[in-house]
Amino acid sequence: MNKHLQLENFIKIHPGEIGKVVDFDPKADRLFKFDFSASNTELDPRNMNDTEKFSNWVSRKLQDNKCRYGIGGYMEHRTLYARSELFNAPDEPRRLHLGLDIWAEAGTPVYAPINGHIHSFQDNNNFGDYGPTILLKHQLDDLELYTLYGHLNRKCLIGLSAGDTITKGQQIADFGSQDENGHWPPHLHFQLMFDIQGCYGDYPGVGRYSQKDTYLNNIPDPNLILQFP
Repeated sequence: MNKHLQLENFIKIHPGEIGKVVDFDPKADRLFKFDFSASNTELDPRNMNDTEKFSNWVSRKLQDNKCRYGIGGYMEHRTLYARSELFNAPDEPRRLHLGLDIWAEAGTPVYAPINGHIHSFQDNNNFGDYGPTILLKHQLDDLELYTLYGHLNRKCLIGLSAGDTITKGQQIADFGSQDENGHWPPHLHFQLMFDIQGCYGDYPGVGRYSQKDTYLNNIPDPNLILQFP
């Protein structure tokens, strides 16, 4: 059985072992689906390149649509990464978003959805990067799974140690502000990986489109855990 099916089967058989990542109430909260692909003609590069304008645009979208959270981005081809030199390699720029973004206000709590322990953490403090980042390691029967949380608040890294036990439902961080989260509108980058390939405190959240099939093999859909409608 491949790892994707193993994960799906574990969730199906053990639904009580999967918890929340954010305080989403399906009866009360609405989700706004953001589209940051090139097909969205509403995107203005001038606004995307200015973090303050970008943040105001995201906030206005959520307010106008009466949504507490925005969602989207898994395996989405995004042109907005041109705003950061971090993704602009001359051979092939990185534009494929590998995780799923949850957009909400700075200070929004982030929880561990599954029992596990801290694999690693660090502040990836570059323009356009994750900012404060935590990776957790989980053992789901005989399946090893990693979860990544990017764009967090710096305070959440204080006192952490690799190997610390984390329990389902434990708050591990808050959404960081644009001044500490890599200069993005406040949001959480949530990503699943079967293999983190020796990475520590980081794992690519944006990849080359030519490698999409490889990434799909290693990075399952985060909504398997989030279970958003």
